[in-house]
Amino acid sequence: MFHDRARIHVQAGRGGDGGLSFRRERYVPRGGPDGGDGGHGGDVVLVADPDLRDLSGFRSKRVFRAGRGEPGRGSGKHGADGDDVELPLPVGTQVFEEGRLVADLVAPGARLVVARGGAGGRGNRQFATPTRQTPRFAETGLPGEEAELELRLKLVADAALLGLPNAGKSSLLRRISNAKPKVADYPFTTLQPVLGTVDAPDGRQLTVADVPGLIEGASRGVGLGHEFLAHLERAQLLVHVIDAAAADPAEQFRQIDCELAEYGAGLDDRRQVVVLNKTDLLASAPSLSLDDERIAGVFPLSAATGAGIEEFKRKLFELCPPVPPPEVDPDALADFLVYRPQPRAPAFRILRTDRGFRVHGRPPSDDELEAALRAAGARPGSEVEIGDETLVIE
Repeated sequence: MFHDRARIHVQAGRGGDGGLSFRRERYVPRGGPDGGDGGHGGDVVLVADPDLRDLSGFRSKRVFRAGRGEPGRGSGKHGADGDDVELPLPVGTQVFEEGRLVADLVAPGARLVVARGGAGGRGNRQFATPTRQTPRFAETGLPGEEAELELRLKLVADAALLGLPNAGKSSLLRRISNAKPKVADYPFTTLQPVLGTVDAPDGRQLTVADVPGLIEGASRGVGLGHEFLAHLERAQLLVHVIDAAAADPAEQFRQIDCELAEYGAGLDDRRQVVVLNKTDLLASAPSLSLDDERIAGVFPLSAATGAGIEEFKRKLFELCPPVPPPEVDPDALADFLVYRPQPRAPAFRILRTDRGFRVHGRPPSDDELEAALRAAGARPGSEVEIGDETLVIE
């Protein structure tokens, strides 16, 4: 089943704790502090993968956590950074957080950092000064960012087939491409979008999308119309498939064209070709006169017998020329693809001491402080210094 929506929860790794250690060697009775810094927490990264077609990979797993940074150790050894988590997505995926568009992954290989790992804590040797030569505390690592994200896929295709149910769109896609969609003689055989690749003799390829049949009111969401119409937005060319053996072709065209205009997103201005399908069921060739500058051609054909297919395929390649990659400023691209929420400067830090923990700065509410202490490793019986007070966690 095709999946073009998914919700995921991402959590970056916590930074490693700084080391609390003193140099202990023979003949060095008063070695100084030598605790190394903790490693940085791992990031969560989304990557646009051209080999993926939909978001079905997120059906069974929706929570993703990056690795935690290693703690610092004695002899000035820094902890290793946590492992990043890379999540491959199909090209054309939009990423939303709280209804706001974060990024649009339309380029293969595009990367988006959606949650950054927490900074590692400083080891106690970082706090040594001429007046404080034996600091008995070190920082704990900061927590990583986390977010609830919604993923929406809009197919990236050169051309998209649209029309009323049972117009023969799936049969046409089977005839011109390598796709094998379900074909049957009843409406709504196609329930999900299907992609196919059309090959030219010179080696060129086009990607064509078969969108499920639209009905009146699709622009208002009737019959899941909103979700299906969204897959037309990135197509260079709209292929309007009409059942020439059914009702009036002009009325069929008008009905779908009205839905495109009401939906918006520039679909009513998009270049189109009209396919008069099922000509094998007619005694004479059908005709359709459209005085419309958007229409680049009208093609009577039969997906069942193959009549008129080759001419139609040649026109597809003519109307969908290769699109050169846009010239993009790397700095501007990075600002768009790397999600950088405004960081909140922590009002407090938690320090590890040789007797427990110390809260430095303005402590938060009791519940938030308790959660932060437990995340830092505090357990029942641990001593916590807050200002001049020393508390014991129960």
